[in-house]
Amino acid sequence: MTAEKGAVKKTASSKDAASEKISAKKASGTASAKKATAKKATAKKAVPVKRQAPAKKPAVAPKKATAAVKGVAPAKTVAPKQPRDESPTALVRRARRIDRELAEVYPYAHPELDFENPFQLVVATVLSAQTTDLRVNQTTPALFAKYPTPEDLAAANPEEVEEILRPTGFFRAKTKSVIGLSKALAEDFGGEVPGRLEDLVKLPGVGRKTAFVVLGNAFGRPGITVDTHFQRLVRRWRWTEETDPDKIEAAVGTLFPKSDWTDLSHHVIWHGRRICHARKPACGACPIAPLCPAYGEGETDPEKAKKLLKYEKGGLPGQRLKPPRAYLDAGGKPAPPLAAG
Repeated sequence: MTAEKGAVKKTASSKDAASEKISAKKASGTASAKKATAKKATAKKAVPVKRQAPAKKPAVAPKKATAAVKGVAPAKTVAPKQPRDESPTALVRRARRIDRELAEVYPYAHPELDFENPFQLVVATVLSAQTTDLRVNQTTPALFAKYPTPEDLAAANPEEVEEILRPTGFFRAKTKSVIGLSKALAEDFGGEVPGRLEDLVKLPGVGRKTAFVVLGNAFGRPGITVDTHFQRLVRRWRWTEETDPDKIEAAVGTLFPKSDWTDLSHHVIWHGRRICHARKPACGACPIAPLCPAYGEGETDPEKAKKLLKYEKGGLPGQRLKPPRAYLDAGGKPAPPLAAG
């Protein structure tokens, strides 16, 4: 029994020793694994991180962005809004606020073509393609003095009309259009300009833009005039990303009540001609700088921006030879006649 006990003790002690060796190996293995993990972590930390270029700060409308410009409300000291993730509701609010502020700056905004009746307006609008309203206003007095009615212009000698319209450019094509629309008015509408969109667009040289000018300003029927200025500004303001005039008209029309469409067109077009120019926008003189995502594309220095202003904001004559009384009362000057240059 004693021998057996001794054998048992030896066996137990040998098992204990074996288990201790296994535990030691496991411990050493765990320690090695921890060291390896630590080395990998250190290696990862040691990898150099590329420095990122600092993000550009958005242009901020300065305190005196428009303070030095006579007749223009000073811009508020806030950064222009970045409406990339703008909700439809927020877009409507911003668009309507822009229109309200432009209405305060241009309370006397009006169609800048001289006209006394719908016939003169539709002819003048057709002639305004690829030229300025000023040039048209300097040219039409002679045209309407010689051909006062659609019947008169329909029967005119094309060569004589071309000579009168030469200063407007593309005078041969324009002569064909105005004589053609005069014949259509005389033959199909009793010499009267129709007051419906579907009838107006049937006239030679008359598209939706011209039709809405006539409907809004001669008949008091709301319409959006999508000319080159309107297209440029509504895209700068991110009211729409459309490029087709008809799609722009539809997109902008959803942002405003129909009753505002005609005046909205005047406000936007006036701002585009006077301040928000195509090549050198006068950002430093802009009354809606805090609301404009494109602020900074043009000159932001107030004094330099002031030199870029056109028409009444820059002390220059306007587009019309016979402007409305409200425009003259606001300090606007009539345009010079054609003979004055």
